[in-house]
Amino acid sequence: MQETIHYITRELKDLYPPGEIRQFVRLILHALRGYSLTEMIVKSGELFSAGERSRVSNIVARLKMQEPIQHILEQTLFHGLDLKVNPAVLIPRPETEELVDWIIREYSHPPVRILDIGTGSGCIALALKKAFNTPLTEACDISEKALTLAQENASENHLDIRFFKADILQWEKCTQWNSYDLIVSNPPYVTLKEKKLMPANVTDFEPWSALFVPDEEPLLFYRHIAAFANRHLQNNGSLFLEINEKAGSEIRELLMQNGFNTPEIRNDMQGKPRMVKAVRNY
Repeated sequence: MQETIHYITRELKDLYPPGEIRQFVRLILHALRGYSLTEMIVKSGELFSAGERSRVSNIVARLKMQEPIQHILEQTLFHGLDLKVNPAVLIPRPETEELVDWIIREYSHPPVRILDIGTGSGCIALALKKAFNTPLTEACDISEKALTLAQENASENHLDIRFFKADILQWEKCTQWNSYDLIVSNPPYVTLKEKKLMPANVTDFEPWSALFVPDEEPLLFYRHIAAFANRHLQNNGSLFLEINEKAGSEIRELLMQNGFNTPEIRNDMQGKPRMVKAVRNY
């Protein structure tokens, strides 16, 4: 196994930073053998078969073309869950795991009704369902392909979630909503002018509809989510959002205009303001 790890590192060292290569190694070995990080250390002396070495070589060749590792493996790890991913959904990010961690820490008693808006792969809804075992966990998306994949992930992880199609930008036209104790969303928030700053393995392979908003409407989704939550959150219900690091103050003001008390913004592990919590009091 050590020889394979050295091969991956040697072939990719001029293309990716060391931390990202270590993540590649972890995901590749998990995909090949199902090993946890601890098992990778304990079993580091094991040898790979010729077939496994050939697969690693193919994966490395595709990584050199900037294809996302998650698309190559057709899976990823998120908050202890094995999830399928494909080009129809946004690849779950570490900062989204941080948002989930924050939500879980905030509740001494699990919320009864949860809604995840723009669920994509289902990662947030699935992680919260696993943590809370909430009686009613719902998740919506505008993409039927995303909903199909999210349902597969729920079935594979034996988690019961109600998925349904809805456009949050036209939420008044949907009749499937309930009232909720917790609403969470990681909506599109990257402006088109920021696209040139993003790596090719994001802009060339991930769905634009899950990433970008018009330059003239950077808070497009937050505006509709805030109005929706104002209507559908229970008293003292919480709204958690992942946000653009440059838009924290504008999103706080928007939420306060929609009846939320003193929204709290938190930094991610890189020190960037990327998460907000707001409580609705009637």
